[in-house]
Amino acid sequence: MGHDHTHEVKNYNRSFAIGITLNIIFVIIEAVYGVLADSIALIADAGHNLSDVVGLLLAWGAFYLAKKHPSLQRTYGLRKVTILASLSSAILLLIAMGAIAWESVGRFSNPQAVDGMTVIVVAAIGVVINTLTALLFMEGKKDDLNIRGAYLHMAADAAVSLGVVIAGIAILTTGWLWLDPAISLAIVLVILVSTWGLLRDSFNLSVDAVPTNIDVGKVKNYLLSLDDITALHALHVWALSTTENALTVHLVSSKKEIDNLYLDEIQEYLHHTFSIGHSTIQIERNDENYICDLDTKECQI
Repeated sequence: MGHDHTHEVKNYNRSFAIGITLNIIFVIIEAVYGVLADSIALIADAGHNLSDVVGLLLAWGAFYLAKKHPSLQRTYGLRKVTILASLSSAILLLIAMGAIAWESVGRFSNPQAVDGMTVIVVAAIGVVINTLTALLFMEGKKDDLNIRGAYLHMAADAAVSLGVVIAGIAILTTGWLWLDPAISLAIVLVILVSTWGLLRDSFNLSVDAVPTNIDVGKVKNYLLSLDDITALHALHVWALSTTENALTVHLVSSKKEIDNLYLDEIQEYLHHTFSIGHSTIQIERNDENYICDLDTKECQI
């Protein structure tokens, strides 16, 4: 009886190709007109969009590499690169935002004249492009941290571009030049807030923390509730990738014989109830000869 729990992942190659192409074109337009209009808000948004292009490229590369088959050197294949891509994307974004914040603060003491109409038109184009790109990844954002990273970047960009449009209108109406760097700092704050969750989750998964959608306490209670299971130890749950989870555990049983059907039923339950598709279960007999090197305090949770 088989128990292949390979996660079905939608092919996002077309989404990545469209999103990256649209954003590269927009980055060039926004950077050129940001310089011509002398708008730090537009330049800041262009820098942010450029980091997002790199983020999309990282996510796309990871999406491709994760499909590579396991080898003798990499027995899990390259699934983990999806987590590393998410972490790299979050770090890259934070660095870009730090540079933008530094430049914006300097503009408060030395405000520059800004072509408000140019800011409005270019940023409005950004709202459309970023919204369309975000929609390409909306379906997979709940199930894949890598895709969620791409979606969050694009959704944040759409909101940021809308903020720049508002800044341009306000500058035209009031003539307040300080609004340009003020909006830039607001952009940075919005992005930092939206990026924090991605940074936290991708870091936790990169150090093999339990995925947030899995309650280890419930997993443990389920395993201990099984017939003839008297104890367990060496329970570990971690993410193989942004879409696949794994578990290993030693179960101590009073049963004299364990058949394959028993193990298959446990694996099926773990898969369908806890989204753990790769489970390795070791059964140990609880008798006078019982001994396990991993049955120690260090292996209990």
